[in-house]
Amino acid sequence: MVAGESSGDLLASRLLSGLRPQLPLARMHGIGGPKMAEYGFVSDWPMEKLSVRGLFEVLAHYREIKNIQNSLRAGLVAERPAVFIGVDAPDFNLGLEADLKHAGIPTMHFISPSIWAWRGGRIKKIERAVSHMLVVFPFEEAIYRKAGIPVTYVGHPLAEVIPMVPDVAAARIQLGLPVDGSVVAILPGSRMSELKYNAVAFVETARLLLLREPGMRFVVPMAGENLSRYFHELIAAAELRDVPIQVLQGQSHVAMAAADAVLVASGTASLEVALFKKPMVIAYKMLRASWEIMRHMGYQPWVGLPNILAQEFIVPELLQQAATPQAMADALWTQLNDHAGRATLTERFTQMHHALLRDTARESANAVMNLINRAHQ
Repeated sequence: MVAGESSGDLLASRLLSGLRPQLPLARMHGIGGPKMAEYGFVSDWPMEKLSVRGLFEVLAHYREIKNIQNSLRAGLVAERPAVFIGVDAPDFNLGLEADLKHAGIPTMHFISPSIWAWRGGRIKKIERAVSHMLVVFPFEEAIYRKAGIPVTYVGHPLAEVIPMVPDVAAARIQLGLPVDGSVVAILPGSRMSELKYNAVAFVETARLLLLREPGMRFVVPMAGENLSRYFHELIAAAELRDVPIQVLQGQSHVAMAAADAVLVASGTASLEVALFKKPMVIAYKMLRASWEIMRHMGYQPWVGLPNILAQEFIVPELLQQAATPQAMADALWTQLNDHAGRATLTERFTQMHHALLRDTARESANAVMNLINRAHQ
């Protein structure tokens, strides 16, 4: 298995929770994180080596990433595992899967690339690479069936992990926050490259909100000590250390549960916020050259997963030049004070939660076992 970042580690761990009881003695290895390790998974390289986003940012690490991919490919072709499972990370995994499938090794990909949002031509590459696709959104199943690619909808693991009704008071007590008063969670990203472009603007947004409500509290969960250290360096360099924010080690779900509203970088985290039924502003900045290329490749008006699933802008998206601290502060302030809008969002997000809820561990593990059994008939 290969998972390239913390969200992939979580997704893979749900699959492993269903698969490990069926294969108690199997050797499970590749690239993964601490949640996968809980099920006896051994990571041959640190998962952080793959946690790079953006076209030009990837280029800076291309040689190292390519060397890891080549070494992994050679080892797996020699080992001939019962199955290879790529968890998200399509730029790394799809090429690897194509080579392994060509070598006669069954391949599974868990979580479809966003072919419904951009780079639709990938479906041909996926067909060459993937023996079986596991999808986490209901509408994706028809896309793969039409293309003749075996597919199983397994629900979204986060829909099982996140409670239907979050306990706001308990989350605030856990974080030492007042039960009353406004709390905003700030999630600038789970990669170094995302922090580089988002962290300062997100904290400047907090400073502007404090001018409107001096008692407002801010929590900023960080996915690991390296990211936390880098975040503090960025904030210090921007002379923003005086902004009273509470930086957390992990605890992103507790932060979301405690919040009245969330400022979140686009990605899986925006779906997590939706499942916690929280108003949000989705914002994202990246290297300008990467943005200019990527914005021409999209063919849907939405970037955030909640909006894509709703097929409308139910929460604001502020991207690149539009993601100014003032614009983000204004949008968050509106979210915090629009009580009718909050009630509507809660209803929409609850419907979304029910649609994504399946026994993902069981469904995904059964699909893996079926693929292994077919390959050995």
